Amino acid sequence: MADVRPFPALHYDLTRVGSLEDVAAPPYDVIDAAQRVQLLARSPFNVVEIDLPQAGPGEDPYAHAASVLEEWEREGILRQDREPALWALAQEYTAPDGSRHTRHAILARVRVEDYGPGRVRPHERTQPGPKKDRLDLTRATRHNLSPIFSLTSTDAWPRVDSATAGEPWGEVTDEDGTVHRVWRVANPDIHAAVTAELAGAELLIADGHHRYETARAYRDEIGGEGPHCYTLMALTALDDPGLTVFPTHRLLSGLADDAEKRERLREGLRELFEIEEVGDDDLDPAGELGLGVFGYVDSHHKQAMRLRLKDTAELDRMLEGRPEAYRRLDVAILETLVLKGILGMSEDDIAEKRGIGYAKSIPEVMASLESGEYEAAFVLRPTPIKQVREVAAAGETMPPKSTYFFPKILSGIVFNPLS
Repeated sequence: MADVRPFPALHYDLTRVGSLEDVAAPPYDVIDAAQRVQLLARSPFNVVEIDLPQAGPGEDPYAHAASVLEEWEREGILRQDREPALWALAQEYTAPDGSRHTRHAILARVRVEDYGPGRVRPHERTQPGPKKDRLDLTRATRHNLSPIFSLTSTDAWPRVDSATAGEPWGEVTDEDGTVHRVWRVANPDIHAAVTAELAGAELLIADGHHRYETARAYRDEIGGEGPHCYTLMALTALDDPGLTVFPTHRLLSGLADDAEKRERLREGLRELFEIEEVGDDDLDPAGELGLGVFGYVDSHHKQAMRLRLKDTAELDRMLEGRPEAYRRLDVAILETLVLKGILGMSEDDIAEKRGIGYAKSIPEVMASLESGEYEAAFVLRPTPIKQVREVAAAGETMPPKSTYFFPKILSGIVFNPLS
């Protein structure tokens, strides 16, 4: 059962920092060095200073984050609520087709559970490097500095909707044009209603697997009962009308100077897929029906292609023993038959991004090919939410970058104290 509670958040004093827009930031794992500099130029109090810490030579970045956090508290830049609250979040965004959507989430403290049916389920594989980074940061700061994005099997938003009628506590318009509005919900009756509504819910982690596994490790490390047994989550219902998933496309490098590999890829694709030349405008396979359908283009021929899996015989042989829900995923088909099968990549190659990269849009795909950074690209369809649920329910985890939930949940809205 999900144990969802209000909490006494640590948060920015917006009268001291100007606006939430100045201090909020995207999740740490999508920020590059240049963007970090831009965010700190916006405000020296931007959350990246503690959530993506950097320190001078010989200094520990995690100790730096802890020191800065304490300093901001002493100076009143951050303040701790005396009473627990929930935080209601509405995100208005534009989809690739130009349509507008609003996704809803409730920021709350959620008890950390081991994975299992009826409790919390992951859907993607994790890697040890990011987990160590987040654990070291948690140890140093004793706070959750950014929320885990989770999907709930029941919808609690109607319980908080009435509290969003007035002006929001904070508002951010990000670089994508998404408008994030946040309301502090202090009503104990609403708290009780949300806790009761979600008590029987199963949670599916959408974004933040490394942070959740960090929360489990930190809970076990501290031991006993206390705030460290909970973690900060943004909870969105699976049937929220604003919930959408976008694809993450695959890019290949190392082909330009390896004629044997190029030939192996070309012949392997011909053997496994029906291949059709299409116009550039049809490179994106979104909306196409069928199993194992991809767009494909390389920097040599520059001809957009449509790939369709001929049959599942080789796929089922290579994935023998894996649930059917997993074997029918486009991302699993591509990883199994092409990356591992044709190109001989290992799990470590994929995890360490040796010879593979990722792009979130067709323009990004084409720019990567034109720059010469990558030589070929597979354009994927979005993974339906139904498939994500089926894979998780089967006890499987999907390949890395299988889903791209948009928009991201910002860091810096609230922090969850763990002590």
